[in-house]
Amino acid sequence: MATASLVSVVEDDQFFRESMRRLMRSLGYDVATFPSAADFLASPRLAETACLIADVHMPKMTGLELHERLTEAGYAIPTILVTAYPDDADHTRAQNDGVVCYLPKPFDEQHLVRCLRAALKSAEPPEEGS
Repeated sequence: MATASLVSVVEDDQFFRESMRRLMRSLGYDVATFPSAADFLASPRLAETACLIADVHMPKMTGLELHERLTEAGYAIPTILVTAYPDDADHTRAQNDGVVCYLPKPFDEQHLVRCLRAALKSAEPPEEGS
């Protein structure tokens, strides 16, 4: 599955961030990783990101807040949120805000792959004549 789609991973836990980088590369995606929401927002790669995977619980700006800020700024980046501390209120808020998937850690790799496919499909422009 070779593709040029850029998946950006925003995760404050270095071990998890690196394991996600390796997984995305093994799946054939171009990947950029960031230790914080601020680093991602300041990155030149933001505009080319086809899918964002962000941790919900990070210092200074959560994954939910990052998704909201991107939406308010006009970036329609399909987003997958991951969390070690699943919460029904956060899950509902994520769904209402248009997040593609909300995954509790640890998650099944195949579930993540399905979420990635859904996110990248939602980012594609509609085919002509449809």
